[in-house]
Amino acid sequence: MRSLYRTLGPELTRSIALVCLADALVGLSFGAIAVSAGFPLWLPMLLSVVVFAGASQFLFIGLLAAGGNPFAAVAAGLLVNARHLPFGFAVADVFSLRRPANRRGRWEGGPAPEAPTPRDRLRRLAGAHLLTDEATAFALAQPDPARRRAAFWASGVTLFVAWNISVLLGGLAGAVIKDTDALGLDAAFPAVLLALVLPSLKDPATRWAALIGVVVALATTPVLPAGAPVLLALVGVVVVALVRKARPAKEQPVHTARGEAA
Repeated sequence: MRSLYRTLGPELTRSIALVCLADALVGLSFGAIAVSAGFPLWLPMLLSVVVFAGASQFLFIGLLAAGGNPFAAVAAGLLVNARHLPFGFAVADVFSLRRPANRRGRWEGGPAPEAPTPRDRLRRLAGAHLLTDEATAFALAQPDPARRRAAFWASGVTLFVAWNISVLLGGLAGAVIKDTDALGLDAAFPAVLLALVLPSLKDPATRWAALIGVVVALATTPVLPAGAPVLLALVGVVVVALVRKARPAKEQPVHTARGEAA
């Protein structure tokens, strides 16, 4: 535990704890909403353990509560979670038990195996289940592989525990709390995520990608099903990447043997 804390550092540890707190508030809201809508406590708990995706869980319960078809609710949840596919590619290195290759192209600790071991597969399966927006964001924000792996697993495990405990507590309180929106619990999590994202907007390219994504999401929200606008918002990242690729590289000065620019 001390080694993990040293790797993460106090600032990253506080950020993960803050997100867990906000996630717990949303979990309380989800459990209370599900039980107050007439569902048994085991249903939101089962969803939280097996699905572990807040947006999909809210959507599933909401559609069922409105009299929707269970198969349609599952399809809608899969659509919302489709964004996790590129997330998995982005953080695939954190699922490995072995350290990445060094500068000479060799794996540290010995040669890389030709096929993954059963332990590798189990680790990847657990990592895929713990893959969330928050864990991905924490991992990608780290400068080196060790901190990236530590940030992913620390945030993923703590979020899983915090979410399931809070859903249980919210479900137990569901008979008492009738209007969860009046408490503002649904706004706590987006507010914390916004606070974590704001520092990255100092980069002009990131600002443009975010702006394009916001415009696309707002324009398509009234006409597309839930989850689709979030996926289309990734167009902002694609546009900025294409612009960067098309922009000609700046000419670098050629230096002579004396160190003078030619």
